[in-house]
Parts: sequence; structure tokens; C-alpha cells
Amino acid sequence: MKDPNEYPQLIPPHGGYLNLRSYQTAEIVYDATVVFCDRFIDKRSRTHDQMVQAARSGVQNIAEGSMASATSKKTELKLTGVARASLEELLLDFHAFLRQRGLRIWAKDSPEALAVRRKYQSDKSDRSDRSGPSDPYGILTATAEVAANRLICLINQASFLLGRQLQRLEQQFLKEGGFTERLYQARSQVRNGRKKI
Repeated sequence: MKDPNEYPQLIPPHGGYLNLRSYQTAEIVYDATVVFCDRFIDKRSRTHDQMVQAARSGVQNIAEGSMASATSKKTELKLTGVARASLEELLLDFHAFLRQRGLRIWAKDSPEALAVRRKYQSDKSDRSDRSGPSDPYGILTATAEVAANRLICLINQASFLLGRQLQRLEQQFLKEGGFTERLYQARSQVRNGRKKI
């Protein structure tokens, strides 16, 4: 009989979402959105709740998908897509906030947007240490226009990363298959091993 260690691993390593740049960026967006909404949107309004929940959904679905990846690549793909869709909803809310108040929406290549992207690109620090609150993008002190535009830039970064993550997950699924396929392969190997005894 074969050594059990020779059979494929049914439950592969999973989780690790704290190390994903997409998760870290979505978490920045979530924390900053809470600050923004508390500063600029009536706490009793439905918009306040919806924006905070959309930001939260972006973070939570990345984490949940990462943990589900052990037994369902399909679920991981789906939840990663839901995270991206939640952030798109939030992006539309920030655009609406600026538009409805007659505030400027920064062009993608404006000096201000480029400055946020440069800061984001240079901030490669380990964000797994969440020992204290911080405000790296100045949402606590910026005007509503500046804060909303900075958040738009960060949401676009998170969405870009999630798009790349989805492509990688699709390729991984096509190459390696999913949990059901691994179960079948492992069971077949066990059966074949027994027949050879």
C-alpha cells in the first residue's frame, strides 16, 4: 500500500488574506470610508450606512473568499468578484457625493490623483500590524472634496488589484481544478493502491 503522504493534499494551504495587497487596500478604504461618512454624511441617513456597508463588504468578502478557497475555488472566485462589485458601488457613491455638491472630480491623471497613486505605490509597509489607528491619506483633516477624491483613487487601486486577483484565480482553477476534482483524484489513487496489494 502507498504511503499516505504520496496522495494529493485535499485541503491545500488557504487563508493568508492579511498578506494580500488587495485586502490591505480594501481595509484602508473601509477605515477611511467610516471616517469620511462620519465627517460628511448624516449618520442617520441611509447613504451613510450603505457606503460603510459597501466598504465593509469589500474587505469581508476578500477574507471569506480566501478562507473558502480550501474547499471551493468557485466560492473564492465568487466572493472576490462580490468584493470588487461592492467597491464599485462605493466608488459610484463617492462620485455621486462630489457631483451632487458641485465639487470637482479629479481626472485620472491629475496632479492630485498622481500624488495619491505615488504615495500608495511607495507605501509597501507591512499592514498586518494593526496596533493603532492611522490616517495615511489625511481623511481626518482633508476637505470633503479632497477626501472623496483620495478615496476614489484608493478604491480604483483596490479594484485593479482585485481584477488581477480574479484573473490569477481563474487561471489557477483552470490549471489545478477544484476541491471536487481533488477528492475524486485522491479517492481514485486510494482505490488503485488497494487493488495493487
